Amino acid sequence: MSTVSYYTAEGLKKLKEELEQLKSIERPKASQAIAEARDKGDLSENAEYDAAKEAQGMLEMRIAKLEEVYSNARLIDESNLDLSKVLVLSNVKIKNQANGMELKYTLVAESEADLKTGKISVTSPIGKGLLGKSVGEIAEITVPNGTLKFEIVEISRD
Repeated sequence: MSTVSYYTAEGLKKLKEELEQLKSIERPKASQAIAEARDKGDLSENAEYDAAKEAQGMLEMRIAKLEEVYSNARLIDESNLDLSKVLVLSNVKIKNQANGMELKYTLVAESEADLKTGKISVTSPIGKGLLGKSVGEIAEITVPNGTLKFEIVEISRD
């Protein structure tokens, strides 16, 4: 059974572009590689042919997986999101209660998470711990090292 995943407009566009790239560019390349290997002679001892067929199989699996993800993808309607609580697409400024350090994150769908740009997944331990909290609340988040306490300082949307 497939699961529904939620995307921003940008994330959904990237997913569609990747799928189109695989179908329109990579698939013909794989077919060409098989044809070239086939032209080299006896298929029973042709390692190039075997490798090309295996690469094509992997590509087709990737395309099928992306098509399934895309068919179950839903666009997040930002206009209906509550601004008083931490939700997906919230920009959240948090303060670590232990050391006073302030951090700023944007909560996104798992497929769009990128820690380098400050985007964390709503399914990550910190993301789960922050969901539903309001400004001034303390989020107690269990991580492998123990429990962290973060105060919600600010919630905003872009």
